[in-house]
Amino acid sequence: MTIIDNAVYVNGRRTAEPHNLEQTFETLADHGGMAWIGLYRPTEAEMSAVAKEFGLHGLAVEDAISAHQRPKLERYDDVLFTVLRPARYLDATETVEFGELHIFTGKNFVVTVRHAETAGVARVRQRLEERPELLKHGPEAVLYALMDQVVDDYVPVVAGLENDIDEIEDQLFSGDSAVSRRIYELAREVIQFQRAIHPLPAMMQLLKRGFDKYEVDTDLQHHLRDVEDHVERLVSRADSFRDILQNALTLDGTLTANRQNEASAEQNEQVKKISSWAAIFFAPSFVAGVYGMNFDHMPELHWTLGYPLAIAMMAGTAALMYTIFKRKGWL
Repeated sequence: MTIIDNAVYVNGRRTAEPHNLEQTFETLADHGGMAWIGLYRPTEAEMSAVAKEFGLHGLAVEDAISAHQRPKLERYDDVLFTVLRPARYLDATETVEFGELHIFTGKNFVVTVRHAETAGVARVRQRLEERPELLKHGPEAVLYALMDQVVDDYVPVVAGLENDIDEIEDQLFSGDSAVSRRIYELAREVIQFQRAIHPLPAMMQLLKRGFDKYEVDTDLQHHLRDVEDHVERLVSRADSFRDILQNALTLDGTLTANRQNEASAEQNEQVKKISSWAAIFFAPSFVAGVYGMNFDHMPELHWTLGYPLAIAMMAGTAALMYTIFKRKGWL
């Protein structure tokens, strides 16, 4: 069975710990209060049993089983279905790991469905059990506390992403060839993080609209507004990360192009030098090659001054070409 924790609370205090769902339903019917059932990756049969007892809508149950949902808040009659995307930053790999938490809240029950390893729900349960005056407000108190925990867990994620961006800025000017890939990977994580937090402000607004209709306690209202403020700050910072990474990617492209241009310019200079020296040595080699063929009827071959003249021609031609290339800046 995938039940992580199963308890019935009366006036904010844990009064029963049923061993199975059947006992939970019986205890709730006999003593009242609120049931809080925590499930971890339940099977279709297990979810169907919970859905049948609490009257959960089929579409919401299907979403809870299949997972891979974006954060959302939907109401099916008297049952509120909430999807959250918890996240944590992994220092070892410098990556962000995302989970998924589904929450069903009704008049007298809360069902949490986890699809990832996270201690957030357990921490919330422990904290609320230490504050019965808050937990006695019922399912709304649990929902708001879970949202608060998820949002609080986003803070170290933002800090980790911010640190990664600082490292990228250092890499940009060091000529690290791997920086482009790192920027892309980090931008993808930022986009995933934005997908996790961008729906939250609208979800908060929907909850606030139901304050009067569902007679939500004033303390809980203040608590949710505090969570909303934290969300707005996180959204603002996450949006700034994406802008910074986009600018970093543009800057990386510019720096790469500049380095390529510099390398190409340096290569051109080397080609000029090689070509210049090749031309300088070609002229004497040509003269020496012609007079080295030893034909009997070559002009000036038997002159007394033929040899000095050939040497002078080779030296003069080389000197002239060297002067021309030097003035042009090729040497």
